[in-house]
Amino acid sequence: MKKPQKVLAEGEALTAQLILSLRTQGVTDPLVLAAIERTPRDLFTPELFKARSWEDSALPIACGQTISQPYIVGLMTQALTLEPRARVLEIGTGSGYQTAVLARLSRLVYTVERYRTLMREAEARFDALQLTNVITRFGDGSRGWAEQAPFDRILVTAAAPEEPTTLLEQLKPSGVLVAPVGKGPVQKLCRYAGDGAGRFAMEVLCEVRFVPLLDGVAREQ
Repeated sequence: MKKPQKVLAEGEALTAQLILSLRTQGVTDPLVLAAIERTPRDLFTPELFKARSWEDSALPIACGQTISQPYIVGLMTQALTLEPRARVLEIGTGSGYQTAVLARLSRLVYTVERYRTLMREAEARFDALQLTNVITRFGDGSRGWAEQAPFDRILVTAAAPEEPTTLLEQLKPSGVLVAPVGKGPVQKLCRYAGDGAGRFAMEVLCEVRFVPLLDGVAREQ
């Protein structure tokens, strides 16, 4: 069923307002902004929070997880410096919102989710958006996806307690990995950029709050 024209117009106005907010906060890459603009956030938010879909804030989803703040989605995506032919590994599918943004900017997105319920719901959303370049996996994201490595880019949407060495080993020597790192309630958003010879320079982008990356845990719920 198509949405009423009034609802569509309101959604477009709220989306434009959100994009302007992201731009003023430093998310300036036009391709990243266009990908966010083309990804209807209300499709990824629970019914209870539909009216808040275009707010620049994190919102609760099932399984005690969250859909990230659009600013953080834009910042992390921009930090990846994606190229159209890139193969991207995402750790933590969640609602699928970040995945959908990545899919509009890269050739293939491999995404791992430890909650089967979230994975299935995200897959339905990818189908609805006709995103055919997303490959999902149910399992322990802390181990990455070694069979498909090496990846051009890796994005982690849960906080690693320390430098994610296992994931860095699955990154191309000239690749980029972006992940929140830290054990406390506040973590540092880190960008690891390869020099082509196997060495990775780390840059701290800002402080963030993410759910922890749990080793060895996958849940059927």
